[in-house]
Amino acid sequence: MAESENIVAETAEKIFADLADAQTINHDKQGAWKAPLWQALTEAGLPLSWVPDDLGGSGASLAEGFSVLNVAGRHAIAVPLAETMLAGWLLTQARIASPDGEMTVLPASPKDRITLNADGSLSGRARGVPFAKDAKHFAVLADGNGSISIALVDAAKCRIESGVGLGGDHNDTVTLDKVQPAAIKPAPKGFDQTTLMLMGGVVRSLQIAGALEAMLDISVRYSNERVAFEKKISKFQAVQHNLARLAGESAAALAAATSAADTIASANSLNNDAVFLEAASAKIRCSEAAEKGGGIAHQVHGAIGFTNEHILHRYSLRALAWRDDFGSESYWAVELGKLVAIRGADELWPLVASR
Repeated sequence: MAESENIVAETAEKIFADLADAQTINHDKQGAWKAPLWQALTEAGLPLSWVPDDLGGSGASLAEGFSVLNVAGRHAIAVPLAETMLAGWLLTQARIASPDGEMTVLPASPKDRITLNADGSLSGRARGVPFAKDAKHFAVLADGNGSISIALVDAAKCRIESGVGLGGDHNDTVTLDKVQPAAIKPAPKGFDQTTLMLMGGVVRSLQIAGALEAMLDISVRYSNERVAFEKKISKFQAVQHNLARLAGESAAALAAATSAADTIASANSLNNDAVFLEAASAKIRCSEAAEKGGGIAHQVHGAIGFTNEHILHRYSLRALAWRDDFGSESYWAVELGKLVAIRGADELWPLVASR
Protein backbone atom coordinates (compact mmCIF):
# COMPACT_ATOMS: atom_id res chain seq x y z
CA MET A 1 0.00 0.00 0.00
CA ALA A 2 1.38 3.42 -0.98
CA GLU A 3 1.82 6.04 1.74
CA SER A 4 -1.09 8.14 0.42
CA GLU A 5 -3.38 5.09 0.41
CA ASN A 6 -2.29 4.32 3.96
CA ILE A 7 -3.13 7.84 5.14
CA VAL A 8 -6.59 7.76 3.55
CA ALA A 9 -7.30 4.29 4.96
CA GLU A 10 -6.12 5.36 8.42
CA THR A 11 -8.42 8.39 8.29
CA ALA A 12 -11.39 6.15 7.47
CA GLU A 13 -10.35 3.64 10.15
CA LYS A 14 -10.24 6.35 12.82
CA ILE A 15 -13.67 7.71 11.86
CA PHE A 16 -15.24 4.25 11.92
CA ALA A 17 -13.55 3.34 15.21
CA ASP A 18 -14.82 6.54 16.85
CA LEU A 19 -18.34 6.70 15.39
CA ALA A 20 -19.22 3.24 14.03
CA ASP A 21 -18.43 0.83 16.84
CA ALA A 22 -20.41 -2.36 16.08
CA GLN A 23 -21.56 -2.93 19.66
CA THR A 24 -22.73 0.67 20.05
CA ILE A 25 -24.63 0.54 16.75
CA ASN A 26 -26.17 -2.79 17.71
CA HIS A 27 -27.63 -1.26 20.87
CA ASP A 28 -28.85 1.92 19.15
CA LYS A 29 -32.27 1.03 17.76
CA GLN A 30 -33.06 4.64 16.76
CA GLY A 31 -30.14 5.11 14.37
CA ALA A 32 -28.82 8.19 16.15
CA TRP A 33 -25.26 7.21 15.18
CA LYS A 34 -25.83 7.69 11.43
CA ALA A 35 -25.88 11.50 11.21
CA PRO A 36 -22.61 12.10 13.14
CA LEU A 37 -20.87 9.35 11.14
CA TRP A 38 -21.99 10.72 7.77
CA GLN A 39 -21.02 14.25 8.82
CA ALA A 40 -17.53 13.09 9.75
CA LEU A 41 -17.14 11.13 6.51
CA THR A 42 -18.30 14.14 4.50
CA GLU A 43 -15.92 16.51 6.27
CA ALA A 44 -13.07 14.10 5.47
CA GLY A 45 -14.14 14.08 1.80
CA LEU A 46 -14.53 10.31 1.67
CA PRO A 47 -17.98 9.99 0.00
CA LEU A 48 -16.71 11.89 -3.05
CA SER A 49 -13.21 10.38 -3.00
CA TRP A 50 -13.28 9.52 -6.70
CA VAL A 51 -14.59 12.91 -7.83
CA PRO A 52 -11.98 15.48 -9.03
CA ASP A 53 -11.64 18.81 -7.25
CA ASP A 54 -13.14 20.75 -10.14
CA LEU A 55 -16.30 18.60 -10.00
CA GLY A 56 -16.85 19.04 -6.28
CA GLY A 57 -14.91 16.09 -4.87
CA SER A 58 -11.67 15.39 -3.01
CA GLY A 59 -9.73 14.05 -6.01
CA ALA A 60 -8.41 10.83 -4.45
CA SER A 61 -7.00 8.09 -6.65
CA LEU A 62 -8.83 4.86 -7.40
CA ALA A 63 -6.35 2.98 -5.21
CA GLU A 64 -6.99 5.32 -2.26
CA GLY A 65 -10.73 4.90 -2.65
CA PHE A 66 -10.43 1.12 -2.81
CA SER A 67 -8.51 1.14 0.48
CA VAL A 68 -11.37 3.03 2.11
CA LEU A 69 -13.89 0.46 0.89
CA ASN A 70 -11.94 -2.41 2.42
CA VAL A 71 -11.88 -0.58 5.76
CA ALA A 72 -15.61 0.12 5.44
CA GLY A 73 -16.21 -3.61 4.92
CA ARG A 74 -14.28 -4.42 8.10
CA HIS A 75 -16.75 -2.25 10.01
CA ALA A 76 -19.82 -3.34 7.97
CA ILE A 77 -21.16 0.21 8.09
CA ALA A 78 -24.82 0.74 7.26
CA VAL A 79 -24.52 4.09 5.48
CA PRO A 80 -24.25 4.60 1.70
CA LEU A 81 -20.53 5.41 1.59
CA ALA A 82 -19.66 2.84 -1.08
CA GLU A 83 -22.76 3.73 -3.09
CA THR A 84 -21.99 7.47 -3.01
CA MET A 85 -18.38 6.83 -4.01
CA LEU A 86 -19.53 4.68 -6.92
CA ALA A 87 -22.15 7.24 -7.97
CA GLY A 88 -19.55 10.01 -7.90
CA TRP A 89 -17.20 7.90 -10.00
CA LEU A 90 -19.97 7.24 -12.55
CA LEU A 91 -20.87 10.92 -12.85
CA THR A 92 -17.19 11.79 -13.25
CA GLN A 93 -16.99 9.58 -16.35
CA ALA A 94 -19.27 12.10 -18.07
CA ARG A 95 -17.78 15.16 -16.32
CA ILE A 96 -20.96 15.82 -14.35
CA ALA A 97 -20.46 17.61 -11.01
CA SER A 98 -21.48 15.63 -7.93
CA PRO A 99 -23.94 17.20 -5.48
CA ASP A 100 -23.63 17.01 -1.71
CA GLY A 101 -25.38 14.28 0.23
CA GLU A 102 -26.03 10.59 -0.18
CA MET A 103 -26.22 9.04 -3.64
CA THR A 104 -26.58 5.62 -5.19
CA VAL A 105 -26.44 4.20 -8.72
CA LEU A 106 -29.05 2.93 -11.16
CA PRO A 107 -29.22 0.21 -12.26
CA ALA A 108 -27.64 -2.04 -9.62
CA SER A 109 -28.28 -5.27 -11.51
CA PRO A 110 -27.11 -6.36 -14.98
CA LYS A 111 -30.67 -7.45 -15.80
CA ASP A 112 -32.29 -4.03 -15.33
CA ARG A 113 -32.24 -1.21 -17.87
CA ILE A 114 -32.96 2.51 -17.76
CA THR A 115 -34.04 3.98 -21.10
CA LEU A 116 -33.32 7.44 -22.46
CA ASN A 117 -36.44 8.63 -24.28
CA ALA A 118 -36.50 10.81 -27.39
CA ASP A 119 -37.52 13.86 -25.33
CA GLY A 120 -34.51 13.49 -23.02
CA SER A 121 -36.45 11.97 -20.13
CA LEU A 122 -35.62 8.69 -18.41
CA SER A 123 -37.84 5.67 -17.91
CA GLY A 124 -37.31 2.25 -16.40
CA ARG A 125 -37.33 0.16 -13.27
CA ALA A 126 -34.33 -0.79 -11.16
CA ARG A 127 -34.65 -3.46 -8.48
CA GLY A 128 -32.43 -4.18 -5.52
CA VAL A 129 -30.98 -0.67 -5.40
CA PRO A 130 -28.94 -0.28 -2.19
CA PHE A 131 -29.88 2.72 -0.01
CA ALA A 132 -32.21 4.24 -2.61
CA LYS A 133 -34.55 5.37 0.17
CA ASP A 134 -31.69 7.25 1.87
CA ALA A 135 -30.30 8.84 -1.30
CA LYS A 136 -30.90 12.43 -2.34
CA HIS A 137 -29.71 11.85 -5.90
CA PHE A 138 -29.19 8.96 -8.30
CA ALA A 139 -26.35 8.52 -10.78
CA VAL A 140 -28.02 6.79 -13.72
CA LEU A 141 -26.61 4.88 -16.67
CA ALA A 142 -29.19 5.03 -19.46
CA ASP A 143 -29.43 3.39 -22.87
CA GLY A 144 -31.27 5.01 -25.74
CA ASN A 145 -31.05 6.68 -29.13
CA GLY A 146 -28.25 4.32 -30.09
CA SER A 147 -25.88 5.45 -27.35
CA ILE A 148 -25.14 5.24 -23.62
CA SER A 149 -25.66 8.28 -21.40
CA ILE A 150 -24.90 9.14 -17.78
CA ALA A 151 -27.36 11.29 -15.85
CA LEU A 152 -27.87 12.90 -12.46
CA VAL A 153 -31.43 12.51 -11.19
CA ASP A 154 -33.20 14.03 -8.20
CA ALA A 155 -34.42 11.11 -6.07
CA ALA A 156 -37.58 13.03 -5.17
CA LYS A 157 -38.76 12.75 -8.81
CA CYS A 158 -38.71 8.94 -8.74
CA ARG A 159 -41.07 6.41 -7.20
CA ILE A 160 -39.27 4.35 -4.58
CA GLU A 161 -40.70 1.13 -3.20
CA SER A 162 -39.02 0.47 0.11
CA GLY A 163 -37.39 -2.90 0.71
CA VAL A 164 -34.98 -4.44 3.19
CA GLY A 165 -32.01 -6.58 2.24
CA LEU A 166 -30.58 -9.58 4.04
CA GLY A 167 -28.27 -7.33 6.06
CA GLY A 168 -31.14 -5.14 7.27
CA ASP A 169 -30.24 -2.17 5.03
CA HIS A 170 -32.47 -0.49 2.44
CA ASN A 171 -32.65 -2.51 -0.78
CA ASP A 172 -35.28 -0.72 -2.81
CA THR A 173 -37.04 -0.68 -6.16
CA VAL A 174 -36.81 2.59 -8.09
CA THR A 175 -39.18 3.46 -10.94
CA LEU A 176 -38.51 6.32 -13.35
CA ASP A 177 -41.50 7.43 -15.43
CA LYS A 178 -40.35 10.04 -17.94
CA VAL A 179 -38.19 11.73 -15.32
CA GLN A 180 -36.21 14.74 -16.51
CA PRO A 181 -32.61 14.53 -15.25
CA ALA A 182 -30.84 17.42 -13.56
CA ALA A 183 -27.90 16.81 -15.90
CA ILE A 184 -27.14 14.31 -18.65
CA LYS A 185 -24.14 13.73 -20.91
CA PRO A 186 -22.90 10.98 -23.22
CA ALA A 187 -20.84 8.23 -21.63
CA PRO A 188 -17.23 7.81 -22.80
CA LYS A 189 -16.62 5.56 -25.79
CA GLY A 190 -16.70 1.91 -24.77
CA PHE A 191 -18.35 2.59 -21.41
CA ASP A 192 -21.48 0.47 -20.94
CA GLN A 193 -23.52 -1.28 -18.27
CA THR A 194 -21.02 -4.13 -18.03
CA THR A 195 -18.34 -1.60 -17.11
CA LEU A 196 -20.50 -0.25 -14.29
CA MET A 197 -21.34 -3.75 -13.05
CA LEU A 198 -17.65 -4.74 -13.02
CA MET A 199 -16.70 -1.67 -11.01
CA GLY A 200 -19.60 -2.24 -8.63
CA GLY A 201 -18.60 -5.88 -8.30
CA VAL A 202 -15.06 -4.94 -7.23
CA VAL A 203 -16.48 -2.46 -4.72
CA ARG A 204 -18.59 -5.22 -3.18
CA SER A 205 -15.68 -7.70 -3.31
CA LEU A 206 -13.51 -5.37 -1.23
CA GLN A 207 -16.31 -4.90 1.28
CA ILE A 208 -16.87 -8.66 1.55
CA ALA A 209 -13.14 -9.23 2.06
CA GLY A 210 -13.13 -6.63 4.83
CA ALA A 211 -16.16 -8.21 6.52
CA LEU A 212 -14.46 -11.62 6.41
CA GLU A 213 -11.37 -10.17 8.09
CA ALA A 214 -13.60 -8.84 10.87
CA MET A 215 -15.40 -12.18 11.22
CA LEU A 216 -12.06 -13.95 11.56
CA ASP A 217 -10.88 -11.52 14.27
CA ILE A 218 -14.16 -11.84 16.18
CA SER A 219 -14.13 -15.64 15.94
CA VAL A 220 -10.51 -16.01 17.08
CA ARG A 221 -11.12 -13.66 20.00
CA TYR A 222 -14.27 -15.52 21.03
CA SER A 223 -12.57 -18.93 20.82
CA ASN A 224 -9.89 -17.67 23.22
CA GLU A 225 -12.53 -16.46 25.68
CA ARG A 226 -15.14 -19.23 25.60
CA VAL A 227 -14.47 -22.11 27.99
CA ALA A 228 -16.00 -25.56 27.56
CA PHE A 229 -15.09 -28.77 29.39
CA GLU A 230 -12.65 -26.74 31.52
CA LYS A 231 -10.57 -25.38 28.65
CA LYS A 232 -10.78 -22.70 25.98
CA ILE A 233 -12.52 -23.92 22.84
CA SER A 234 -9.53 -22.66 20.81
CA LYS A 235 -7.66 -25.68 22.18
CA PHE A 236 -10.00 -28.13 20.49
CA GLN A 237 -8.67 -29.48 17.20
CA ALA A 238 -12.03 -29.20 15.42
CA VAL A 239 -12.30 -25.50 16.32
CA GLN A 240 -8.69 -24.89 15.26
CA HIS A 241 -9.44 -26.57 11.93
CA ASN A 242 -12.50 -24.39 11.39
CA LEU A 243 -10.58 -21.21 12.23
CA ALA A 244 -7.87 -22.22 9.77
CA ARG A 245 -10.51 -22.71 7.08
CA LEU A 246 -12.01 -19.29 7.89
CA ALA A 247 -8.55 -17.72 7.67
CA GLY A 248 -8.11 -19.37 4.27
CA GLU A 249 -11.41 -18.03 2.96
CA SER A 250 -10.58 -14.54 4.26
CA ALA A 251 -7.12 -14.59 2.66
CA ALA A 252 -8.47 -15.86 -0.67
CA ALA A 253 -11.16 -13.16 -0.77
CA LEU A 254 -8.70 -10.40 0.12
CA ALA A 255 -6.21 -11.58 -2.51
CA ALA A 256 -8.87 -11.72 -5.24
CA ALA A 257 -10.42 -8.37 -4.32
CA THR A 258 -7.15 -6.44 -4.02
CA SER A 259 -5.81 -7.97 -7.24
CA ALA A 260 -8.92 -6.77 -9.11
CA ALA A 261 -8.68 -3.34 -7.46
CA ASP A 262 -4.99 -3.02 -8.43
CA THR A 263 -5.78 -4.03 -12.02
CA ILE A 264 -8.50 -1.38 -12.32
CA ALA A 265 -6.39 1.29 -10.62
CA SER A 266 -3.53 0.75 -13.07
CA ALA A 267 -5.60 0.16 -16.22
CA ASN A 268 -5.87 2.75 -18.98
CA SER A 269 -9.34 1.44 -19.81
CA LEU A 270 -11.85 -0.81 -18.07
CA ASN A 271 -12.93 -2.26 -21.39
CA ASN A 272 -10.39 -5.09 -21.68
CA ASP A 273 -10.12 -8.81 -20.93
CA ALA A 274 -7.70 -8.41 -18.01
CA VAL A 275 -10.09 -6.17 -16.09
CA PHE A 276 -13.03 -8.44 -16.88
CA LEU A 277 -11.16 -11.55 -15.72
CA GLU A 278 -9.96 -9.94 -12.49
CA ALA A 279 -13.24 -8.23 -11.57
CA ALA A 280 -15.48 -11.18 -12.41
CA SER A 281 -13.17 -13.65 -10.66
CA ALA A 282 -13.04 -11.45 -7.57
CA LYS A 283 -16.82 -11.24 -7.31
CA ILE A 284 -17.15 -15.01 -7.77
CA ARG A 285 -14.46 -15.90 -5.21
CA CYS A 286 -15.47 -13.32 -2.62
CA SER A 287 -19.13 -14.33 -2.87
CA GLU A 288 -18.20 -17.98 -2.30
CA ALA A 289 -16.03 -16.97 0.65
CA ALA A 290 -18.88 -14.95 2.17
CA GLU A 291 -21.07 -18.07 2.29
CA LYS A 292 -18.39 -20.45 3.52
CA GLY A 293 -16.71 -18.00 5.90
CA GLY A 294 -19.95 -16.76 7.43
CA GLY A 295 -21.05 -20.33 8.10
CA ILE A 296 -17.77 -21.18 9.82
CA ALA A 297 -17.84 -18.03 11.98
CA HIS A 298 -21.34 -18.82 13.19
CA GLN A 299 -20.39 -22.43 13.85
CA VAL A 300 -17.49 -21.30 16.04
CA HIS A 301 -19.80 -19.02 18.04
CA GLY A 302 -22.60 -21.55 18.38
CA ALA A 303 -26.07 -20.32 19.32
CA ILE A 304 -24.95 -16.92 20.65
CA GLY A 305 -23.73 -15.89 17.19
CA PHE A 306 -27.29 -16.06 15.83
CA THR A 307 -28.77 -13.63 18.36
CA ASN A 308 -29.57 -10.04 17.47
CA GLU A 309 -27.61 -8.91 20.51
CA HIS A 310 -24.34 -10.29 19.14
CA ILE A 311 -22.42 -8.27 16.53
CA LEU A 312 -21.48 -11.21 14.29
CA HIS A 313 -24.62 -10.98 12.17
CA ARG A 314 -23.75 -7.39 11.19
CA TYR A 315 -20.84 -8.79 9.19
CA SER A 316 -22.07 -12.19 8.04
CA LEU A 317 -25.47 -11.02 6.77
CA ARG A 318 -24.07 -7.98 4.98
CA ALA A 319 -21.38 -10.07 3.33
CA LEU A 320 -24.11 -12.42 2.09
CA ALA A 321 -26.27 -9.51 0.93
CA TRP A 322 -23.39 -7.93 -1.01
CA ARG A 323 -23.05 -11.12 -3.10
CA ASP A 324 -26.13 -10.20 -5.16
CA ASP A 325 -25.33 -6.54 -5.85
CA PHE A 326 -24.05 -5.75 -9.37
CA GLY A 327 -24.40 -9.36 -10.47
CA SER A 328 -24.28 -12.56 -8.42
CA GLU A 329 -21.44 -15.07 -8.54
CA SER A 330 -23.50 -17.34 -10.79
CA TYR A 331 -24.09 -14.49 -13.26
CA TRP A 332 -20.40 -13.63 -13.44
CA ALA A 333 -19.41 -17.30 -13.69
CA VAL A 334 -21.58 -17.59 -16.81
CA GLU A 335 -20.21 -14.34 -18.26
CA LEU A 336 -16.64 -15.42 -17.57
CA GLY A 337 -17.35 -18.75 -19.26
CA LYS A 338 -18.70 -16.93 -22.31
CA LEU A 339 -15.51 -14.83 -22.54
CA VAL A 340 -13.31 -17.92 -22.38
CA ALA A 341 -15.44 -19.70 -25.00
CA ILE A 342 -15.32 -16.73 -27.38
CA ARG A 343 -11.56 -16.21 -27.03
CA GLY A 344 -10.80 -19.91 -27.46
CA ALA A 345 -8.59 -22.38 -25.62
CA ASP A 346 -5.33 -21.00 -27.03
CA GLU A 347 -5.90 -17.58 -25.44
CA LEU A 348 -6.98 -18.82 -22.00
CA TRP A 349 -3.63 -19.73 -20.49
CA PRO A 350 -1.77 -16.59 -21.68
CA LEU A 351 -4.54 -14.45 -20.15
CA VAL A 352 -4.51 -16.29 -16.83
CA ALA A 353 -0.72 -16.45 -16.67
CA SER A 354 -0.40 -12.72 -17.31
CA ARG A 355 -2.20 -11.87 -14.08
